[in-house]
Amino acid sequence: MELAMVCEKACLAAKQAGKFIQTQVNQIQLSDIEEKSLNQLVSFVDKTSEQMLVKALQEIIPNAAFITEEETVPRTHAAYTWIIDPLDGTTNFLHALPVYSVSIALMKDEKPVIGIVYEPNRDELFYACTGSGAFLNGTRIHVKTNTELSKSLLATGFPYYDFKRIPQYLATLSDLMKGTQGMRRMGSAAVDLAYTACGRFDGFFEYGLSPWDVAGGIVLIEEAGGKISDFKGGDDYLFGKTIIGASSALYNELLAVIQKNFDQD
Repeated sequence: MELAMVCEKACLAAKQAGKFIQTQVNQIQLSDIEEKSLNQLVSFVDKTSEQMLVKALQEIIPNAAFITEEETVPRTHAAYTWIIDPLDGTTNFLHALPVYSVSIALMKDEKPVIGIVYEPNRDELFYACTGSGAFLNGTRIHVKTNTELSKSLLATGFPYYDFKRIPQYLATLSDLMKGTQGMRRMGSAAVDLAYTACGRFDGFFEYGLSPWDVAGGIVLIEEAGGKISDFKGGDDYLFGKTIIGASSALYNELLAVIQKNFDQD
């Protein structure tokens, strides 16, 4: 299978979904919003976007399986699996805060090989295929080369449903607030990972995420020259609920700060 061609077609699907999402800004009523679980919001926009993506991606690889946030298609198993977040940053979208994205990844034999993040407010399309580099609107991107944590700008996400590790998280924030040039919380993990891949952030970390939150950004960072791991420094970052994505130059230092504060049992 020609990954570059698959990626190109999937990028078109991401942009189509993003354009639909933009038509719905400020159109959502309170009655349109559901709470799937604590602080997990969803509307017909998420579901419609997902249905659009599933339909388009099924045409690209008819026998592929799907892992989707809104579960509009049954989860199955196959050699190729699409992982979709049809609207990453739903809470931002519902409040008309313009930081949200469409995230798509293609996984082959449990390994992400294509990553796409489309941010419709800025019309920025990030995409990458394994072995082919990472790109933003057709221009090659790379992670930062800064080697000093004290000169870095980092991104994170606040815990919004899993509050058991807040003490460890706050201790990490305290260390990084004192030891960097700043911390940012954008509200879309896919955007955070994409911004790390293109050098806007030096690194990103968060716990409590699902595979659709991070899958699209994993290949972006790897192909942009960065490193991805879980909080233990291992490879259970897709399904293991913890993730660090950073430039190769700062990865070890950032990992050390996180491991200093988080239990590693």
